[in-house]
Amino acid sequence: MRGLMHGYIGAVDAVNLRIGRIAMYGIFVLMGILLWSSISKTFFLPSLWTLEMAQFVMVAYYILGGPYSIQMGTNVRMDLLYGEWSTRKKAWFDLVTVLLLIFYLCVLLYGGISSTAYSLGYWGSEPTSFLAGILIGTEEVGRLERSPTAWRPYIWPIKALMIVGMFLMILQCFSEFLKDVLRLKGEDI
Repeated sequence: MRGLMHGYIGAVDAVNLRIGRIAMYGIFVLMGILLWSSISKTFFLPSLWTLEMAQFVMVAYYILGGPYSIQMGTNVRMDLLYGEWSTRKKAWFDLVTVLLLIFYLCVLLYGGISSTAYSLGYWGSEPTSFLAGILIGTEEVGRLERSPTAWRPYIWPIKALMIVGMFLMILQCFSEFLKDVLRLKGEDI
């Protein structure tokens, strides 16, 4: 069982480490878009796409960087009491709080799946079966949702990316849960 736990932790941590390291560079993409936005507004006609594209890049940066942040322990914590606790007490506290986080992320994931199904033209009550049907080819995409702005980009790509990011974050939370279990059993991770 411990070998399976270590294998899961290693695989999930490796995937999220790579994705997080790549997502890190999204800040430079965001800076480039905002720089172009400033230049085009100052010297040329303002670009219609820069504001929304900056928002999309920021969402991707934030969502794909979340699992990496949890893995590195750089997420925000109230360190007033936590810093003074023993490793065992921290593990118990983290064990409980990560379960609450997993529940919250599962609710967000379901909402993201529903929202993505809507943006792909589905108005029914079974969004997960619709998305599964799209993946296996039994369902067809309906009228695609677009942004109401002048640029009018499709919304489904960023919503699909949010689903991927939330799923990776849930996997990382399970990894952290298993790390806490192993710490409580006396292993040093």
